[in-house]
Amino acid sequence: MAVIALFAAAALPCFAAEVAVLRNGFSIRHERREIVGETTRLYVTTDGASFVDVPTAEIEHFEAAPELPASGARLPASGETAKSPLLANYARNSTPDLDAVVNSASGRYRLDPDLVNSVIKAESGFNARAVSPKGAQGLMQLMPGTASELGVPNAFDPQANVEGGAKYLRELLERYDFDLVKALAAYNAGPQRVEQFGGVPPYYETRVYVARVVRDFNKKKERQKAASSSSHSGTGKPASKTSDHSAGKTQSSNHVQAKDSAAQAQ
Repeated sequence: MAVIALFAAAALPCFAAEVAVLRNGFSIRHERREIVGETTRLYVTTDGASFVDVPTAEIEHFEAAPELPASGARLPASGETAKSPLLANYARNSTPDLDAVVNSASGRYRLDPDLVNSVIKAESGFNARAVSPKGAQGLMQLMPGTASELGVPNAFDPQANVEGGAKYLRELLERYDFDLVKALAAYNAGPQRVEQFGGVPPYYETRVYVARVVRDFNKKKERQKAASSSSHSGTGKPASKTSDHSAGKTQSSNHVQAKDSAAQAQ
């Protein structure tokens, strides 16, 4: 009877604000959950209108949801996205005007919006409420201490988070003479590690992170170049070159690709 009662309880929806911590380190804040076959349905709004289905096997554990500041309480919840394009689209669409936020911050700090988007994708999968096991928060995964230094009062506020993350990325690019690979490695592992090892530190996580960001950024540029070439085909006009403003100056994507290969070879 005890076993039957246990299964019955598992089948019922669970009501309470929680955080589902996934095996890949990301988390999803939700209001309640229920088991649906081999998936766990996480209701991310109190009225149950929005939910995310996550394979139950991908959930490591649940924990009580931290109380968010008043400004963050009105933020729409986002789904974890690292392993599902469907969840990636859901999470991105759940954050209002994210493109405008990214474009604004990128313009302010003279960064390529595609680069900022690639960093956000690698950091949080566009989950505005993501919290890493180490405590990094929000879209660009700012550590509380870093967020404070950057003047970000609420890391779960998409606009404040992206503003702070873009500012920090720009500072790192300037620090390493616009070497994108070193800047990304410092963003992930910290400047002290990059300086300790004279480049990308020998950490698997950091090497994979740098390669992932650069690869995604290059793909964006290649698609833009292909689209530009297609639009100019048959017109007799040469296709315009796509510029990379991620370093505050014009570079070709081939330069970034070469550094990507160097990072993986280290």
